Amino acid sequence: MLKTALRFSHDLLEEIVISGDVVVDATMGNGNDTLFLAQLVEKTGHVYSFDVQEQAVINTTKRLKENSCEEQVTLLLQGHETVGNIIEKTQTIRAAIFNLGYLPKSDKTVTTHEKTTLKALRELLIRLEKKGRIILVIYDGHDEGKTEKTAVLDFVANLPQEQFSVLNYQFINQRNNPPSLICIEKKG
Repeated sequence: MLKTALRFSHDLLEEIVISGDVVVDATMGNGNDTLFLAQLVEKTGHVYSFDVQEQAVINTTKRLKENSCEEQVTLLLQGHETVGNIIEKTQTIRAAIFNLGYLPKSDKTVTTHEKTTLKALRELLIRLEKKGRIILVIYDGHDEGKTEKTAVLDFVANLPQEQFSVLNYQFINQRNNPPSLICIEKKG
């Protein structure tokens, strides 16, 4: 069976992230990706996880504690566009993941936005190691999501092919706007 965008995103990360790596969860949400990354980098690595909603931090803290993974994670109650203020330009990252849209089972008026997402992407690309990956899972079943998806696709389509490979993975015959996936890989 073909994998969902979310399952495929984890496969793409699992292929490259190892113990000791530094990674970013740009949209912590309920902590699923943060926990997944924390387990991959283990105690010798580090995960920086961003969200603007306090409920996301609460949910993620609980999930990390239940799995004894809080030691290798920094949870930040701030937008992913601030990643450049948190991670120095000299610090490289192996991977980053975004789940664009809104926090499931919460206020659907609080969404990610093209301006902040593109700013975060630019900052992360500067820090991305060779053979590193940035994954964007894009939920576009709402107006802001459609605008954001268009902006992200335009941005990644114009990345220089000499430096980056960009994959677009999407089901095109499914109802209810299933998420699509973009993977940016820095050439080595």
